[in-house]
Amino acid sequence: MVSVNLKAKKIVDEMISKADDLKIQLKKLDNGSKVIDCGVEVDGSIKAGELYTKVCLGGLADVGISIPADLSKRLALPSVKIKTDSPAISTLGSQKAGWAVNVGDFFALGSGPARALSKKPSETYEEIDYEDDADIAIIALESDKLPGEDVTENIAKECGVSTENVYALVAPTASIVGSIQISGRVVENGTYKMIEALDFDVKKVKYAAGIAPIAPVDPDGLKAMGKTNDAVLFGGRTYYYIESEEGDDLKSLAENLPSSASKDYGRPFYEIFKEADYDFYKIDKGMFAPAEVFINDLRTGEVFRAGFVNEELLIKSFNL
Repeated sequence: MVSVNLKAKKIVDEMISKADDLKIQLKKLDNGSKVIDCGVEVDGSIKAGELYTKVCLGGLADVGISIPADLSKRLALPSVKIKTDSPAISTLGSQKAGWAVNVGDFFALGSGPARALSKKPSETYEEIDYEDDADIAIIALESDKLPGEDVTENIAKECGVSTENVYALVAPTASIVGSIQISGRVVENGTYKMIEALDFDVKKVKYAAGIAPIAPVDPDGLKAMGKTNDAVLFGGRTYYYIESEEGDDLKSLAENLPSSASKDYGRPFYEIFKEADYDFYKIDKGMFAPAEVFINDLRTGEVFRAGFVNEELLIKSFNL
């Protein structure tokens, strides 16, 4: 079976070799682990955000940046495009921010290939029937602080690898790389909702593609978190190609998949998050989903569409 860590390592090597051009920096810790700063003490770049997103997806997706021609002039924003032929593994087996890395005074949401070694959370890997046995661990940390040796040692231990084989990519939410990689979760938001809220077997999703606008960078971390989520919730479009079985109701799946199907829908995410006392667990899981979805049933040829791009909420969220 394909190794997301080994696939992503090729992209990490490219990032390291082009660090100056990408405006990122490699830091080698005394324990041998490598920290790649993509926006904490350096600027980062658009290209770095593209490569960072590819790493998060375990090297199993094409990632590009474009300006869609079909949006209004007010919303002609640079957007992230994702295409993958391995949706379950790339999004849930790698990209999902399923590892809360909490060591000492360091905390970050961890995503990327290393999760497949630590199996965090284990239920996800049981449901998608995937595991990785690579001897290197590559993790992406959403944080405004760089990890120390205690953090990378913990990651090495959880992944069963030596510390010198740990690669940690770090980018704050409030950075260009942060904005890009979060919009790059547009496909993953849909597969996440399928498995977490709608109890659908995501292994039936054979191909997927998506596009979402890149949120403007906001120096306030909490406001940046709200804007980056809104980019997907109100502006993300996804396309899922599903090999259904008798009894599968893909029409119902499509109707319930967009963010607009959530009871919490209707306001910028920052307002909802603030009202929930900044506690993600008080927010409906169904809110974390793309704005618009298309589902192609590969067995019957039917196509179902639901949801919509909410320009007014994007304009409000982005302060346009």
